[in-house]
Amino acid sequence: MSARSTDPSAAPSAGSLDIVLVKGGRTKIRYPAEVVSDDGDRITVRASWAGDGARDFGFVRFEPGDVFTEHYWRDRWYAVKEVRTADGTLKGWYCDITRPAVVDDRTVTVEDLDLDLWVSADHSRVLRLDEDEFAASGLAERDPEAAAAAVAALDALEALAHADRLPGAAPH
Repeated sequence: MSARSTDPSAAPSAGSLDIVLVKGGRTKIRYPAEVVSDDGDRITVRASWAGDGARDFGFVRFEPGDVFTEHYWRDRWYAVKEVRTADGTLKGWYCDITRPAVVDDRTVTVEDLDLDLWVSADHSRVLRLDEDEFAASGLAERDPEAAAAAVAALDALEALAHADRLPGAAPH
């Protein structure tokens, strides 16, 4: 599967499309989003919290009304999602380690590789998440190159977060 559509007419324009998060070969979640911009490498969309009810992770709580501005790259192994409350208060950034996004005129599809990074609104907390899930996934045995790319992406995002240079995030 190519990370970049070869059909120029397949590039999404302003409007809506679906975000499709795939994990283990299955669709984990699918939700609508509005296209904010697309420069051919990065597509930025805006979507409301798509979960059922609230979800408390301990370090952040996602709840109905939260707004996510999500950045997906066709050539990078991650997605960066800015999270705000309904009134616009910044909660922080949730970063998914994924294969590069596949974008067509109706969908942005990414494969979740289990690793995640959380960066608090004031940049004081940078948390690596789900490394145990990643280790248990078997990706390192099934696809060592993808596993290495995923770990490298997490390391790079963590370094960028500590340097106040997280893609899609304004410095504090």
